[in-house]
Amino acid sequence: MSEKTTILLADDHQLLREGLRGLLDAQPELRVVGEAGDGRTAVKMALELEPEVVILDVSMPELNGIEATRQIVAALPKTRVLSLSMHTDRQTVVEALRAGASGYLAKMSPFQEMLRAVRTVAAGQRYLSQSVAGAVMDELLNPGAPSSAYSELTSREREVLQLLAEGKSSKEIASALSISSRTVDVHRKHLMDKLELRSAAQLTLYAVKQGLVSLDD
Repeated sequence: MSEKTTILLADDHQLLREGLRGLLDAQPELRVVGEAGDGRTAVKMALELEPEVVILDVSMPELNGIEATRQIVAALPKTRVLSLSMHTDRQTVVEALRAGASGYLAKMSPFQEMLRAVRTVAAGQRYLSQSVAGAVMDELLNPGAPSSAYSELTSREREVLQLLAEGKSSKEIASALSISSRTVDVHRKHLMDKLELRSAAQLTLYAVKQGLVSLDD
């Protein structure tokens, strides 16, 4: 390969990013061109740098990896997203792939498997780590399985849900999404109606269960 494959690393743990960057940059055909610590920054940097591959953590602040994937793929169809996550459940894996991810890798995977995944998606192919392949097979064998209420939410409703669960005020959310506070309140009402929830605490708990936010630091 005459030119190096460019990579954007997006994970909210700096130590992990630094470790992965050192390992990836040590490969003769790979080059990390940027790092992002939250989903919204990941989208912004992807649009600026146009990397060939984005290694994107599913659970990130500001904008989760699934929504970030959807935005990156829509704007940069040639960029391949490799989802990286501790979650290997069927819903998370399928949501990431439906959002446009070219691959899904469990965080407990060895680095050699990550290399294989990066090279595979960079070549325009798909990659699933062995630990999540079963989840995708379940989806293929049970296409009529009922969808969750979360899958019925719009992309904007999911963004608002995450920011609400992170403790942002309506004004802060409005600023982050470039919408009015009134529109935020309308989205909040729609979220509560669709999810059949009645309080901010319930919304937060729901977001935690969906892997959008974490109670851990």
